[in-house]
Amino acid sequence: MAEPVARAVVDAFYKVYATRDAERIAEFLHDDVEWTISGPIDYLRFCGTHRGKAAVLDLIKRQVPAVLRVFSFVPDSIVVDGDRAAMLSRQSSKRAVDGRVISYRVANFMRFRDGKVIENLSLLDSFDAVEQVLGHPLGRHAGQPRTADRVVV
Repeated sequence: MAEPVARAVVDAFYKVYATRDAERIAEFLHDDVEWTISGPIDYLRFCGTHRGKAAVLDLIKRQVPAVLRVFSFVPDSIVVDGDRAAMLSRQSSKRAVDGRVISYRVANFMRFRDGKVIENLSLLDSFDAVEQVLGHPLGRHAGQPRTADRVVV
């Protein structure tokens, strides 16, 4: 049976994670960490699975900020059960290309080993985030008329 993670460790991790300070986050990552961000890689290039501490730190330091610069990370709820933790949060970011602010929800599902994150699955409200990144709803492309723009004669 896996060793349970202390609530204090989970809270400390999320507090440090909110800072996006890779050096401080590194202390909480297992060397064999697997970090998956589920989302549309065509629009959010950092999505996908990243294996190993160095890859995850590169994700946090370089890959995510190249697309989105997170400036607000507000946990709504955190649940700890055994060696696992789950959190629902609201994040706000600025697009790297133009500074436009977007806000989206993220659910994190983590597993800890020896008090360190060994596995993370982040689920973004990716439709909402991508629509904000693109500046239009995904159901249509720029220049296409909306149903409300059509006139029947």
